[in-house]
Amino acid sequence: MRVLLHTPLKPPDSEVASGDREMGRGFARLLRQLGHSVIMPPLSRIAPGVPIFERHMALQRRARAQAGRLIARWRALPARHPERYDLWFTYHCYYRKPDWLGPIVSRALGIPYVIAEASHAPRRAQGPTRLGHRAVERALAEADLVLSVNPRDVPGVKARLRPGAHQRWLPPFIDTRPFREAAAKPRPANAVPVLLSVGMMRSRDKLASYRVLSQAFALLLSRPWKALLVGDGPARGEIERMMAPFGDRIRFTGALSRAALPDVYAGADLYLWPAINEAYGMAFLEAQAAGLPVVAGRTGGVPAVVTDGVTGMLTPIGDPVAFADAVRRLLERPDEWERLAAGAANRIATHHDERAAARALAASLALLR
Repeated sequence: MRVLLHTPLKPPDSEVASGDREMGRGFARLLRQLGHSVIMPPLSRIAPGVPIFERHMALQRRARAQAGRLIARWRALPARHPERYDLWFTYHCYYRKPDWLGPIVSRALGIPYVIAEASHAPRRAQGPTRLGHRAVERALAEADLVLSVNPRDVPGVKARLRPGAHQRWLPPFIDTRPFREAAAKPRPANAVPVLLSVGMMRSRDKLASYRVLSQAFALLLSRPWKALLVGDGPARGEIERMMAPFGDRIRFTGALSRAALPDVYAGADLYLWPAINEAYGMAFLEAQAAGLPVVAGRTGGVPAVVTDGVTGMLTPIGDPVAFADAVRRLLERPDEWERLAAGAANRIATHHDERAAARALAASLALLR
């Protein structure tokens, strides 16, 4: 098939690193691995960023006009033209970044409409979020297939699908090979345990996670450790001030390339992230693929990618004392650390590798025939 891949939240070629960008790229790879052509025409792009309420209505009007141009362009192309797609595939659709285009275009052209990672939140039906919320409802009502990536989204999405539409579970995935290869390289033992965190440095939830992390570090000062913080963003200055009391125990690397990350994970001992309001977190998959046990907050879809007691330890969300206790336990018990490290590498390779995801995607798309 020729598949139009639409990513309302962030395009796969964005210069800003994020889990959304990596999942968008991941779906493009899966579709190509399955033999499909992936099309991302400029007309299918929408304005970047998350609009405030006052601009949502104008964006909706522009999107409808844009959809009309996409329809006209498709109808003007010869039947076998490489840009004449026969399936619309949207990755990520929620109230702040709904899919304005897919429902209109797919209905007009009579082609299947697929959404991966949609969420429906009834509490967003009123107030300044209502336009985006209604757009999500329209998209779900038109969808032929929804691939749910976060278990938390399953019930809400299911309630909005039309009769005959399909919903399938597709776990978050990565290409585990670079991380497994990095972990297999011989490396000298760290003089003191290295605690690793990888995350964008921005306000709101990310900043709140760094705050819990700093509070946990303060409770662990009696033990030897060093921490490596990978990432960058507008809140970096505030985070650096937050971590200043720990001196040279903390090292900031800034943003790193995708190629550099596997060795960074493999060189650490534990992966830490408090996960305030986290959907699921691609970095959790990367860390575990490299054999790192995880200590994380139990929130959102995190339990779907970090198995408590098997690949890491989950703690109450926003609780620095419980978080520090979990880290201390693993630092003091190398036998448990080794058990969780082996469990992490095995589970990610088995359940969250691209090969497993490709098989699940192929079986799901077969439902559309």
